Amino acid sequence: MVAAGLSRTPNCSGLRQQPPPAHHGRMGTKSRDRMYGAEVRISAQRATAARKEADKLACEAWNKRMLGFRGPAQPSPTLGDVLNPGYGFLEVRCLGCETHQTVALDIVRRPKTTPIHELERYMRCKDCSRLRGFPYKRSHLVALRTTKISVSDPPSTWWPGER
Repeated sequence: MVAAGLSRTPNCSGLRQQPPPAHHGRMGTKSRDRMYGAEVRISAQRATAARKEADKLACEAWNKRMLGFRGPAQPSPTLGDVLNPGYGFLEVRCLGCETHQTVALDIVRRPKTTPIHELERYMRCKDCSRLRGFPYKRSHLVALRTTKISVSDPPSTWWPGER
């Protein structure tokens, strides 16, 4: 049995313990995440969309310069800027056998800050290398592509028409 005025848990002095306050003495306010979280998330989504659009326009400008004037390849967008809008392939033309090949850019083992024109020196044609007996590295960057070369999506032609 519990005596009146005493709590179930004994205290050193034998006095009754006060129950904890209902609101812990703090004022109720909205958290910063609740006040600004949605605004911050929307701004971040808009910034991501703007970066993607800017990267797409940079890739299109580089493609037009490469196809319209056959270069120069410098300045070129970086590997990360190319992969962001979905350009996953680089079309390369071998100067030895005149074949067009596509290189998958998502498997290239280079930092994402590497400009595309720096990849040109690493490109080598398998057929020409086998024929000559040494790595044949004479190639020309043609354009960035979203798909591989296929029957339904043929190689790019120099614009206007093949010269």
